[in-house]
Amino acid sequence: MRTELRPLYANLTSNLLGSETSSTLLLTGLLAEGHVLIQGSPGTGKTSLARAVARSIDANFRRIQFTPDLLPTEIVGYTIYDQASSEFVFHRGPVFANVILADEINRASPRTQSALLEAMNESQVTVDGTTHLLEKPFFVIATENHLSSVGTFPLPDSQLDRFLVSFDMPMPEKDRRTDILEFHSEGNNLKEIEPCMTGHELHQLQQAAMSTHIERNVLEYIGDVCTAIDANPEFASGPSTRAAIGLMRAAKASAYLDEADAVYPDHVKQVTPNVFRHRLVLKSSASRGTEKIESILRDIVDNISVPMG
Repeated sequence: MRTELRPLYANLTSNLLGSETSSTLLLTGLLAEGHVLIQGSPGTGKTSLARAVARSIDANFRRIQFTPDLLPTEIVGYTIYDQASSEFVFHRGPVFANVILADEINRASPRTQSALLEAMNESQVTVDGTTHLLEKPFFVIATENHLSSVGTFPLPDSQLDRFLVSFDMPMPEKDRRTDILEFHSEGNNLKEIEPCMTGHELHQLQQAAMSTHIERNVLEYIGDVCTAIDANPEFASGPSTRAAIGLMRAAKASAYLDEADAVYPDHVKQVTPNVFRHRLVLKSSASRGTEKIESILRDIVDNISVPMG
């Protein structure tokens, strides 16, 4: 872990015992200038992890609680006629921030969910024919309850493809759960998280991560991974071009976190399941069985020849 990222990593893991893997994946998405989807059952710490990274960055942060009656205009903003000035005035919505927490995103209708599509893909929103640019950095962290939860809507494929990385916040194992209970039984309160970097510093780290060197044979390896996934008979369709580019960016971020001098095939292997798990559908069940998808993806990367040199 790079020295300049250790305070941020400490903020993410200090209050959430057992969140080391999730925190590393969240940092990977953040450095790759991608958006992150955190999935899991209610009460597993999804929102707490997302809020921790938002509070760690001294930048404009907004939280949007997604509900079935949330309207698109409550996200992107709206234009209203001002009688005093005799002009139409645009009122910005909460999407005009550096870090967005889209809490329980799949509780809103697909129409409302789609209000984030343009913002997540192009860092801009268009309202009444006028395009408004969003400030850099722009980072969306969304939490999603399992579809078995009451009152949830499945995210459309176009929305899922905008997320660079996704991961599951599982229920803690027995020993870790005991540690959590002990922490709270002693009257410990969650630590107040202090900002450890500015938005400008984060943007500089993102640029440094994306400048990590990657050889052509590693790019060919990424292409081989995507081709193998596309040819796998268990998937209804293969990854998009956006997903392939996302895999390259996530691998660069992973190499940067490891303080490596370049991207190696191991970095690609490490992030492949989390870049593709939310984008693929199993043909047999026409569903997103993420655990099985991750298992298939690991088998695929393990059986692809690694480039030499």
